[in-house]
Amino acid sequence: MIDPPHVSGAPARWPALPYAQWSKTCETLHLWTQVVGKIRLVQTPWQNHSWHVALYVTASGLATSPIPHGERAFEIRFDFLRHVLDIAVTDGGARQLPLVSQSVADFHDEVMRALAELGVAVSITNLPCEIAGAVPFTLDHTHATYDPAHAQRFWHALVAVDDVFKRFRTGFIGKSSPVHFFWGSFDLAASRFSGRRAPLHPGSAPGVAPAVMQEAYSHEVCSAGFWPGGAGYDASFYSYVYPEPAGYRNATVEPAAAAFDAKLGEFVMPYEAVRSAADPAAALLAFLRSTYAAAADAAHWDRASLERPESPPGRCPRP
Repeated sequence: MIDPPHVSGAPARWPALPYAQWSKTCETLHLWTQVVGKIRLVQTPWQNHSWHVALYVTASGLATSPIPHGERAFEIRFDFLRHVLDIAVTDGGARQLPLVSQSVADFHDEVMRALAELGVAVSITNLPCEIAGAVPFTLDHTHATYDPAHAQRFWHALVAVDDVFKRFRTGFIGKSSPVHFFWGSFDLAASRFSGRRAPLHPGSAPGVAPAVMQEAYSHEVCSAGFWPGGAGYDASFYSYVYPEPAGYRNATVEPAAAAFDAKLGEFVMPYEAVRSAADPAAALLAFLRSTYAAAADAAHWDRASLERPESPPGRCPRP
């Protein structure tokens, strides 16, 4: 049995997340999730907008959901309560790997060895995605920090955000994504679609083929998400629309802490402004609703056909 590190006084909801205090753990964890995410990627049939690659927030961390492997399936879970990586196979096979400070190269090798021992061997591409100047997983001995308390605080934040995003998602009956965690950009995100095709996306990202970006943005989309920070930013919420319609970036949104960031091309609101609000969930919902409305109105979406009142728990709304 693994004796996990004990984390005392872990915050239950909306913990502080100053990036400078946990940047090394964040960078390492980002790369670890990429290893696990790429395992799901290579074993799962392609779903629109790369939805098949994402991880999901759970009651103890982040998980892949079942991954097909021949006649069996397996699942990989980051457990930030016990600080282990759980691998479970549908034939009863299982492995637990401790989440401790270790290099990305060692983490990669341990995960691949465990999968091989369980009879579900997988081969992934060795280069991280969406990270400029990234080092191949098997050569990365620099990123090697795991602070259990910081990882757990991040997960508590994800749980709180996931709840609000799911409430917001109930107000849309058009095509919309699950609330899911993208390991490439290391953010929790949810997207809404107008139903109309979008112009061919011109952009690219490090380690991502242009065709993947073009398929991801094949239809008009308004996306919102939560990002733990980096590149000069602390943890933040964001919202953007593709393609960007005229007048969108000049819209007035809520709360007052939200603003359009021309460098990112998105509306951004600091996570700290949400967690310090009298009602964090209400502040975040105001940001999600107002930035979506700004996008949908500027782009002339058929809002009457795409929306309905947000639904409370346990009650089926009228059709």
